[in-house]
Amino acid sequence: MSAHFPAIRQALQRLVSKPLTTLLSALVIAIALALPALGYVLVDNVASLARGISGKPEISVFLKVDVPTERVKAIETRLRANPQIAALRFVPRDEALKQLAARGGFGDVTGALADNPLPDAFILDPRDDSPASFEALRNQISTIPEVAQTQLDSEWVERLHAIVALARSTTLLLASLLGTALIIVTFNTIRLQILTQRHEISVKLLLGATRNHVRRPFLYFGLLQGLLGGLLAWALVAGLLRVMAPQIEALAQRYSIVLAIGGPALWQAAVLCAFAALLGWLGAAISVRRHLHDGLVD
Repeated sequence: MSAHFPAIRQALQRLVSKPLTTLLSALVIAIALALPALGYVLVDNVASLARGISGKPEISVFLKVDVPTERVKAIETRLRANPQIAALRFVPRDEALKQLAARGGFGDVTGALADNPLPDAFILDPRDDSPASFEALRNQISTIPEVAQTQLDSEWVERLHAIVALARSTTLLLASLLGTALIIVTFNTIRLQILTQRHEISVKLLLGATRNHVRRPFLYFGLLQGLLGGLLAWALVAGLLRVMAPQIEALAQRYSIVLAIGGPALWQAAVLCAFAALLGWLGAAISVRRHLHDGLVD
């Protein structure tokens, strides 16, 4: 470890000696990382919403409007005795009308209706939600003469999960592309430093310094520069979320969706900084290995 502390001190001195250059380089890293990081945090918030909604398929069974109460009770008894149904909930037509008026914003419309046009309904939870069993249960229930329609209630949840998965894949792909660009940026930064100090490096090598001794300050420089960029990226993401969160939440409320945008968690910030530091170290390692062995430094 005694060989690493002088290298870290030397790397810090190089960072502090040119504060403007260091800040600009860190800002380049921060801006490049902030975009995928912001996308990931937003997708993670939407994913938490999706996880809070049951993704298990449900079947809504709508009866015909003129079904008498006795037949409704007989149908309920028949459905409860079905071994393929794990749970069942009966929604009377009057309750359905009240829910429509309260949640859908149609209070004025429903209040003006002379008769309730909504039917009684059952909400079923299938015991086996495999596609084949699910379709068989739907077909079986549809054969009941009093059943007007059966409908899958969780299709939109499945679509939401698919959208979240696509957004995650897109964010990871974007992070990979921008990460490659940052490696190239660090590669060129270290290359310029080696060119500037080539004579000093040559003298050290002639005096018996090992290549590992020469490499360490550059590696730590890339790592520290990446770490600084990661910290700035975290600050950018937190600031952008603070500005954007009220607008996103207001938009969600217009669609009756309760969505609370949270900032990046500490573990996410730690991962972001570690990822940025790794990119900086990797770019520096490639550059040092390339230019200490291709004749640039003799």
